[in-house]
Amino acid sequence: MSKVSVATFGAGCFWCTEACFDALKGVVEVVPGFSGGQKESPSYEDVCHGNTGHAEVAQITFDIELISFEELLKVFWFIHDPTQLDRQGHDIGSHYRSVIFYHSEAQENSSRALKNELTAQGVWEKPIVTELSSFDCFYPAENYHKDYLRLNPENMYCQAVVRPKFDKFKAVFAELLK
Repeated sequence: MSKVSVATFGAGCFWCTEACFDALKGVVEVVPGFSGGQKESPSYEDVCHGNTGHAEVAQITFDIELISFEELLKVFWFIHDPTQLDRQGHDIGSHYRSVIFYHSEAQENSSRALKNELTAQGVWEKPIVTELSSFDCFYPAENYHKDYLRLNPENMYCQAVVRPKFDKFKAVFAELLK
């Protein structure tokens, strides 16, 4: 019998985040959505206006016997730039912020330890601005956001941003792919 756990990460656009995490062995489900804000059940449009306080996130259900939270963290740090405050590339706003919503003390400790290690190693020239926050609630995004890259490969944003990021991720994490 498998043991599942949940991780919630904001790494910019949830289309990119979902595509990468969904490709990993041991990941049971990835749901794009919103966390960290004040409004109950916000819509994509509400969040994009930037006044709800939510971040675009991917909520990842994973089998801890097949992939660890620490392995997910390594992917999280790789797939985005944690030094950009309230943005990822051309996607600008607090809803694109880099954030880990930890679900337990163990997740908080692992997240903080790896963030500190990456800072000490000087992996990025600029300081890491990734927020570490206790998980409170999650609101799934509208259905058309689910499996966005797979269902919309011809979309210009997917071709220009999501696909290149996904391909780079696959090359680096090939041993963890389904």
